[in-house]
Amino acid sequence: MNKAEKNDQFDLEALRKQVSGINLRGSDTEAEAPSEPINEFARQIAAQFSEETRSPSIMIGQLRLFEFVSQFAIGLLAFLIWPGDVTDTFLGRAATAAVAAAVLVVALQVTDNYSIPPLRARIRLLPRVFAAWTVAFLLTAAATSLLGGIGWAHAQSYLFWFALGAVFLLGSRFLIAYGIRNWARNGIMERRAVIVGGGEPAKNLIRLLEQQPDNDIRICGIFDDRGEQRSPIMVAGYPKLGTVAELVEFGRMTRIDMLIIALPLSAEARILQLLKKLWVLPVDIRLAAHANRLRFRPRAYSHVGAVPMLDIFNKPIRDWDSVAKRCFDVFFAVIALAIVWPIMLATAIAIKATSKGPVFFMQKRHGFNNEVINIFKFRSMYTDMGDPTGRAAVTKGDPRVTPVGRFIRKSSIDELPQLFNVLRGELSLVGPRPHAVLAQARDRAFGDVVEGYFARHRVKPGVTGWAQINGWRGEVDNDDKIKFRTAYDLYYIENWSLWFDLKILFLTPFRLFNTENAY
Repeated sequence: MNKAEKNDQFDLEALRKQVSGINLRGSDTEAEAPSEPINEFARQIAAQFSEETRSPSIMIGQLRLFEFVSQFAIGLLAFLIWPGDVTDTFLGRAATAAVAAAVLVVALQVTDNYSIPPLRARIRLLPRVFAAWTVAFLLTAAATSLLGGIGWAHAQSYLFWFALGAVFLLGSRFLIAYGIRNWARNGIMERRAVIVGGGEPAKNLIRLLEQQPDNDIRICGIFDDRGEQRSPIMVAGYPKLGTVAELVEFGRMTRIDMLIIALPLSAEARILQLLKKLWVLPVDIRLAAHANRLRFRPRAYSHVGAVPMLDIFNKPIRDWDSVAKRCFDVFFAVIALAIVWPIMLATAIAIKATSKGPVFFMQKRHGFNNEVINIFKFRSMYTDMGDPTGRAAVTKGDPRVTPVGRFIRKSSIDELPQLFNVLRGELSLVGPRPHAVLAQARDRAFGDVVEGYFARHRVKPGVTGWAQINGWRGEVDNDDKIKFRTAYDLYYIENWSLWFDLKILFLTPFRLFNTENAY
């Protein structure tokens, strides 16, 4: 790598750090508003893209599992139809079928048959699929022969298995190609993108994307702050839907996957300004690099067909990571409920016996991507003094809190009903704590205190979190408390892993003994 390339790579990393760095001490000036209401036309477009799409990564993983299970089952079915000779037992065939199915999946992966372009091809790549099955079967048969030998009856049974497996594999691949093409036409499996920046650069980028033979990008619109003279209202047939500030709200209303910035690298100050507004969204952020003469290391790029993109930010906890985290949440939430149900029952009885009103309290809080969700809690305040908005934070000696409520708030027992929110999919067990929609620090909204505050909503909120086990829980009576809490939340998002979640979950009961800020 030459010196210029090193400097370019350093600038790219520095750009990421400038955007995601939280100024913990900061100033007392208000941060820019996180979003603006969008116009009616943009709202109509957003309604068209409000449904979830199928992730190609998830679909390909499911296909691998399907082909492994189906080929394993075909191996057993072939044995039941044509058992061969007595040397081949059912358990022996099961082991052999499992090996053959596993080798097939590996062979298909090595020959690039688990990516969208080959899966879309109905007939053209079927010979390659057949070759992968042939190699996998011959390797398995050779290993079986070396271990125990194959007689003529045994060989006939294996040939029947080979033919049955080939017919099923080729037929299923042919039907899958039709399914993927149909999903692409209907918008079920696509990557939805918004172009940031208009004019000639956006026009050239769109034309280049449209020329890609296996393009899975659906362009939803264009957002640009510049006026019509520099950025026309229509670019390559796509409408300009609003400003970059409006894009933040548009991104929260839709299920978009990617923001592509169509600006030259020389406009670093402008790019930085855009990123500071856009990184709060749970999407991939890419910088179109097709027209830039500078070249970075290959791993800095992703591609749409042959169009290079610089990876600025990736959506956190995506695809199979999100599946793993969901399984983690459900498994440990069920275990937690099995353990703490006597405590929850005793708490409900105590609340009902000592004060009038319902046992549970529901509060609106910010969830994933700034969506408003209803959080369950045990009621800890007198019914006529409750604050569903969360605007007035609970303070030490707060007269609104009942005697039972004071205890369950200090011990965090009031949060236990949120395990039901986890099972409903609104919360994770571990994540940034959800704050009330109108929560404030000294009469200032959290988003006004911390620039980048809403970036903590790029993942589902949690019942417990990295900030909480490090002491940042309870009352927020000064700016530093919400700044440090946000910084810890963002650290968690950038460094997430299942082991990190397990560590936080394990430490939570021990750290709850620190009740200094819990009122």
